[in-house]
Amino acid sequence: MKPKIINQVREFRKSSAMTQDELAHLTKVSRQSIISIEKGKYIPSLPLALKLSQIFNCSTDKLFFLEEKHHG
Repeated sequence: MKPKIINQVREFRKSSAMTQDELAHLTKVSRQSIISIEKGKYIPSLPLALKLSQIFNCSTDKLFFLEEKHHG
């Protein structure tokens, strides 16, 4: 089963009082890409993930992590 990647992009963006348009401009991607990332429908490339972590001044593992599946 493919692991699900969870992201905190929306939370970091909102806590930074930034709009989706502003974040799209800073990352040089479309607003639609930001929306898709926030909804978990699109996993960004490593360079984009690193750019997002620079913008929010945090490590990539604060922004993106694997969903833990508990079996049993």
